[in-house]
Amino acid sequence: MNPQDFDPKHFISNLTSRPGVYRMYGKGVLLYVGKAKNLKNRVSSYFRASGLTTKTMALVSRIDDIEIAVTKSETEALLLEQTLIKQHRPPYNILLRDDKSYPYILLSEHKHPALLFRRGSTKTKGQLFGPFPSGTAVKESLNTMQKVFKVRQCEDSYYANRSRPCLQYQIKRCSAPCVNLIEDVEYANDVRHAKMFLEGKDNELTQEITLQMTDAAKSMEFEKAALLRDQIVQLKHVQEQQNVYGQTGDADVLAAIIQPGGLCVHLMIVRQGKIIGSKSYYPKMPLDMSEGELLSTFIAQFYIGNNDLPKALITSHEVDDSDIIVEALFAKAGKKIELISSVRGQRARWLDLAKLNAEQGLQSRLLDKRNHFSRMVALQKLLGLIDPPKSMECFDISHSSGEATVASCVVFGTEGPEKKRYRTFNIEGVAAGDDYAAMRQALTRRYKRVKDGEFEAPDVLLIDGGKGQLTQAESVLKELGLVDIFLLGVAKGITRKAGLETLYIGSKEDEVVLPPDSAALHLIQHIRDESHRFAIKNHRQKRDKKRRHSVLEGIEGIGPTRRANLLTAFGGMQELLSASEEDIAKVKGIGVKKAAEIYSFLHKN
Repeated sequence: MNPQDFDPKHFISNLTSRPGVYRMYGKGVLLYVGKAKNLKNRVSSYFRASGLTTKTMALVSRIDDIEIAVTKSETEALLLEQTLIKQHRPPYNILLRDDKSYPYILLSEHKHPALLFRRGSTKTKGQLFGPFPSGTAVKESLNTMQKVFKVRQCEDSYYANRSRPCLQYQIKRCSAPCVNLIEDVEYANDVRHAKMFLEGKDNELTQEITLQMTDAAKSMEFEKAALLRDQIVQLKHVQEQQNVYGQTGDADVLAAIIQPGGLCVHLMIVRQGKIIGSKSYYPKMPLDMSEGELLSTFIAQFYIGNNDLPKALITSHEVDDSDIIVEALFAKAGKKIELISSVRGQRARWLDLAKLNAEQGLQSRLLDKRNHFSRMVALQKLLGLIDPPKSMECFDISHSSGEATVASCVVFGTEGPEKKRYRTFNIEGVAAGDDYAAMRQALTRRYKRVKDGEFEAPDVLLIDGGKGQLTQAESVLKELGLVDIFLLGVAKGITRKAGLETLYIGSKEDEVVLPPDSAALHLIQHIRDESHRFAIKNHRQKRDKKRRHSVLEGIEGIGPTRRANLLTAFGGMQELLSASEEDIAKVKGIGVKKAAEIYSFLHKN
């Protein structure tokens, strides 16, 4: 396979398991939009070896790219999918989607309006509310409203032929407007309340039912109070705000993230309180900059000259020169916009979702096989290798003031990180904080096994550290006779900022500082940061395990139960150290003999 081709297996291996929406493209054209409770599982189902329909196989054969938008729930994914399908009308959604369309509630246009279940478009005149997550959700909503508002839910043909009330009236689910058992004004008021509820203006209704519940409880009508309580729960459940359908308003939400090796600005478009689309942008960064500077540059280029501006721009970081940008946008479009980064409530939830998508988008891009290959080629040119390296290893040391020292080894191959080949080395027998000795021990243990043929030698060995650490690597490889491994050292520059690292290529004397937008530097940073992350993770596990170790574990015959009894009886180790043998002997399960052993062990020094 050409490294520049879309590789679904590699894409899926790095895909999140969160809920969300996936968009499938072929030659830049959006082919299909789908939702998933688990994006990894759902997308992988399209690329299984068997069991696909002919139409699905036709879709899969055209896919050369997939984009995802992460949501916080499956419901949000469903609603966003529906919005994107309506907006873009992808061709394969018509072929592949279920015949069922999204369910709505219709408030009919009638002298005595009805609340009706409908799917998709309808010829009946009236106002549609929805879409809802499922048909069950609509039926639960209608059932709730029958109890609370008693608005009819029968079809007009049934209504027109009634001469006496139906069963719904008998069980107090309808006020029987069909036979004039309720005044038109009162019925219209019930309809207005039902409409308020469907529009989300249900606070007054909930308060009223709450008062009724309180009065019923005071009157000792507990069964009625319980029913009213259930109605309140149902009202809150049905009308629960979703992140996709929140408060009304127009806004563009922008989240920026900068990591060594790449950066991303995720734009989420909200109109009338609904997320109608989102897209991740990956601009090049020739200079070192902050997220605020990145957002300032992006907003200026994206919005100045664009007359279709939202009412607000919500950003993940405070934007540099925000006042100047607002004035420039006003001068061009004649429209005053709000540019804010400190938000609460629904806006904060939108911003959290945009941040999550920016993180997922950048991670996906960094792990993309095509992007990884181009960086490997750039590294090949930098190092002067005949072919792109097939295997690279990177070592890092982590400890807390010399405690629980751990060395990590991460491995990158032609498709990116190969986590099954990662290794951790618990460093023993070196002076606390001696990183050089720790690095030497880890390299010796690893490359002795390489020399013995247990592991394949990497093409490139990357050492995170300065000249001193590189010296340790040179010495170990020379002693073991492994002279074909290319050594590459990376050290933080004087400013210690990402993008300004100093590289030692092949030796301590050959120093290079690459520009921040170098693809080779991005690959080196990615490997270095992954090694650092892996080392810290394992160091913390080792440190925490050591700190959880109890001194009492060294006493023969004192198991978990007796240790727990001792610590519970005295409240902690300090109190136990201050206790006498007699006091220790009084603890359940200890006795005089064992108390003497415990006291002796604790005070032997």
